[in-house]
Amino acid sequence: MTQLSPTAEPDADIWRPHVTVATVVPHDGRFLLVEEDVRGSIVLNQPAGHLDPDESLQEAAVRETLEETGWHVALTSLLGIQQWQSLSGRQFVRFTFAADALHHDAHRRLDTGIVRALWMSRDDLAAAGPRLRSPMVLASVDDWISGLRLPLQSIRQLPAGFPAP
Repeated sequence: MTQLSPTAEPDADIWRPHVTVATVVPHDGRFLLVEEDVRGSIVLNQPAGHLDPDESLQEAAVRETLEETGWHVALTSLLGIQQWQSLSGRQFVRFTFAADALHHDAHRRLDTGIVRALWMSRDDLAAAGPRLRSPMVLASVDDWISGLRLPLQSIRQLPAGFPAP
């Protein structure tokens, strides 16, 4: 395992997984999803994206949901943490949250690459099979349906600047 000294600059050759967030937003038996253009293929995904510098995982989930769907949401729980490797070898650690839909800004411009936001049932999502961006999409809906819920307090953002040992 490669270790860095507390003052060392990160080395570009050190492997790091992509840290992402996603939000499962249920409403009347359907779930909020996005169709997005990924390298020329239209795929289905939860509102999801990468963690930005200086933001909490929870803030990232709310931001990504608004940017990709125009929906303002309130997080209700953490559904889980998933680790997945794509066929290209890219590895992801995804923090998936559940949220309530509060209100929709129909005039908000959606993120680049997002074709549209839509609501789909679990059965319609399962039938979409190869159109799912990753297996994490259906797994996250199934986690919500199964009743998996962790308190939001399971994730804590600690203050920056604490001296490392």
